Amino acid sequence: MVSNTIKGLVDSGHEVSLVALNAKKSNHENHLPDDDLVSKINYRAYDIDTTVTLFGVAINLFSKTSFNIDRYYDPEFERLLIRELRNTAYDIIQFEGLLVSLYLSAVRKHSRAKLVYRAHNIENQIWERLSQQKVDPFKKSYLRMHARRIKNYELEQLTKFDAIAVFTQQDKTTIQGYGIKAPVEIIPVGLRLEKYVPDYSKTEFPSLFFLGSLDWLPNREGIEWFLDNFFKDLTDGDLPVRLYVAGNDIPDRFDDYEALGKIFIQGEVDDALEFVNSKAIMIVPLLSAGGMRVKIVEGMAMQKCIISTSLGAEGINFKNGSNILIANNHEEFFDAMQRCITDEEYCKHVGRNARRLIEKEHDIKVVTEHLVRFYQSCL
Repeated sequence: MVSNTIKGLVDSGHEVSLVALNAKKSNHENHLPDDDLVSKINYRAYDIDTTVTLFGVAINLFSKTSFNIDRYYDPEFERLLIRELRNTAYDIIQFEGLLVSLYLSAVRKHSRAKLVYRAHNIENQIWERLSQQKVDPFKKSYLRMHARRIKNYELEQLTKFDAIAVFTQQDKTTIQGYGIKAPVEIIPVGLRLEKYVPDYSKTEFPSLFFLGSLDWLPNREGIEWFLDNFFKDLTDGDLPVRLYVAGNDIPDRFDDYEALGKIFIQGEVDDALEFVNSKAIMIVPLLSAGGMRVKIVEGMAMQKCIISTSLGAEGINFKNGSNILIANNHEEFFDAMQRCITDEEYCKHVGRNARRLIEKEHDIKVVTEHLVRFYQSCL
């Protein structure tokens, strides 16, 4: 997503720098921007270990902020930022998400640029919705505690930016409802559509697939719900279709869901678009997040037939039954899957409509023009 934004700006003739805080997980390699793009920008990167430890979580219980935020602060990265700001006078500095807003004060102190916040999600809503899904009273209370802490921090930081960009009308309404005075603009996800070339001759039909990083709790919660609810249907024959689960940081315990010839837990794939192309029906059983899901936009660009919750499809100008299928409970998901796996032509029809929507509203060229106008209004 960030690389697409940068590509659009570079192609429009703008000078761009990327100062990246690469979160190193214990078993997860970072993916850098492609070499061609890096050669056209000023690129700096700093690795930070954000692995969650039991000791760290225990210590954070006595803090006023959430461990999910605190673990992204590194004084050496802050010094790297300051050196960069002393060397270059920027017009716009964009913060990608809440976690890097930890460095906002340092940037404000050392730069006269307008500071723009790109809200990937309303973070406190994610934690609050996660808590609502829990039955265990300890887990519910623990998640609510973090939701409160994150909300306090989020509201404090939002008041400090000159402008805010969001993906969806829902997020804009939420932020304005907090009383934030900075201008808030809806800038949708933009894709370099030349990268998304579907090839039905390489697609297994019928087949279901899920693609997403499971270190993000809403993804893990959603696919666990799906597997727990449809395991027997997939393995006993009521849904005669194979399911493929792919993504980063899939816990070892997910191996227990594997079923010979029925359910495949694949883990990280070498080429995400090749994986998407090879499967027919994308499932997005998201229960507790907001914002716009990039994976859905990418799936639509690849002409996939997608079954998603309303929450998963938030911010996308979809038409249920035409360019996506919306399912919000067990019965609706079952009916949608049953229809799709028995009607290949219908799946292709939905996929073609999905691609047309992305071409109209998510082409990076169109999105970049919108973004530049927004930047200009801030200056």
